[in-house]
Amino acid sequence: MSRTASIHTDSTSHGFANGYLFGIPLGNLGWFGTLLIALASGFFTFFATTFCAIFGILFYNIATHGSVDYALSYRWVGFPAGLLMLGFSSAYLGRLWIRRMLNRG
Repeated sequence: MSRTASIHTDSTSHGFANGYLFGIPLGNLGWFGTLLIALASGFFTFFATTFCAIFGILFYNIATHGSVDYALSYRWVGFPAGLLMLGFSSAYLGRLWIRRMLNRG
């Protein structure tokens, strides 16, 4: 009454260079999915870095009794970081999509 365990071993690598990120097959997205994921990563980066910058300014103002304007977190931290991530993710995901389209034909 012993059961043998079926172990599936995949010989292909699911790494970043092969179009996989944390096991998610990013190389299999269509053009709309590629655009949507690129925009979402840019928005997420904008909001995450702005959040961290606001708290950084808050702690700086508390520690130094300063009056640094919170709008600087949007202008000098969040917006450039969001644009950089949007550009990087668009280039990476677009390259994966173009490579998949060229290999299909």
